[in-house]
Amino acid sequence: MASISAQWPRYVRLVPWALIVAGLVWNSVEPDDYWGDPMLAAASVLAGALLSLRDTVAVAVAVVVGVLVLTVRDGSIGTTAGYLELANTVFAALIGVWLNRLIARHGRRLAAVRSVAEAAQRAVLPAPPARVGQLAVAARYQAAHTDALIGGDAYALQETPFGVRVLIADVRGKGLEAVAAVSVLLGAFRENADRAPDLPALADGLEHALVREVAHREEELRMEGFITALLGEVAPGRDGLRVLNCGHPGPYLLDGPGRGVRLLDARDPGLPLGMGGLGVPRPGPDDWPFAPGDTLLLVTDGVTEARDGAGRFYDPALRLGPLGPFGGPQEVIDALVRDVERWTGGPRDDDMAVLALTRRAAA
Repeated sequence: MASISAQWPRYVRLVPWALIVAGLVWNSVEPDDYWGDPMLAAASVLAGALLSLRDTVAVAVAVVVGVLVLTVRDGSIGTTAGYLELANTVFAALIGVWLNRLIARHGRRLAAVRSVAEAAQRAVLPAPPARVGQLAVAARYQAAHTDALIGGDAYALQETPFGVRVLIADVRGKGLEAVAAVSVLLGAFRENADRAPDLPALADGLEHALVREVAHREEELRMEGFITALLGEVAPGRDGLRVLNCGHPGPYLLDGPGRGVRLLDARDPGLPLGMGGLGVPRPGPDDWPFAPGDTLLLVTDGVTEARDGAGRFYDPALRLGPLGPFGGPQEVIDALVRDVERWTGGPRDDDMAVLALTRRAAA
């Protein structure tokens, strides 16, 4: 239980003791009414919910001893009213200790569930290597809620004969269905990235894998399930970058240290993956400059759709520039996550995945 009490601010641990003092003083001033008894009961219950077992027992002992002293002082120790007063006090103290043990047991169960969820998340979405080819890499996945470690955002990168290929995606929906789709998507990316001759062919391979997976699902999933994705390719011997957008928020380019941030908006964004049955042709990729020293930032809509108190969306192109210069991709991600938290001022409504790639000079 010590870990549970450590989650609260320090002053919260003093609240039960303040209630004990107030309740005993009130009972001492007005012994006939015992208006302070609810405060003493509240102190026992709050201690059980907020403090460690040792502190809960200390509060319980203080409450019982305090009431015993008052009943002795008032001369009601041998009366029915005195016995009832002591019995009620002991009962409230035992309730506090029982509540403490109950919360501790559920806390252990929650910790076990969280450890399993974290292991599953790492298995489905492992951390990328710190360096792939000429790229220095950093990534961050952050769920909208602290206890929800599994979500539908994904990222991956792989060194191939065609260069380093990159994926960031956002699965529509939540829960285990989204995790299953992420697993299929990442497996298809690893399989097709090495052999697809270009990014449209890679997107077609991902599309085929997703359609094959949901063919046996319910009609609703086949009609409404889709994945927004962004595919990138950094070819060796070429300073440029090739990006294919499949209905996903565009990437951001940090032009060297301190030279600004700009959105690489697709000229013709394609449909999300999983919607190929509509018969709309897939557009070609866009080419962008990506020189040594530049950093490419790929995000999901947990970043671009984060709102402040006035309902305004977060814009990395406007917010990130003044926070630089950055020494590498990890610094970019750390600054972005902190700034999004400041912007929202509280919990977000969606998961957030971020992938940053800094191009190093060729050896």
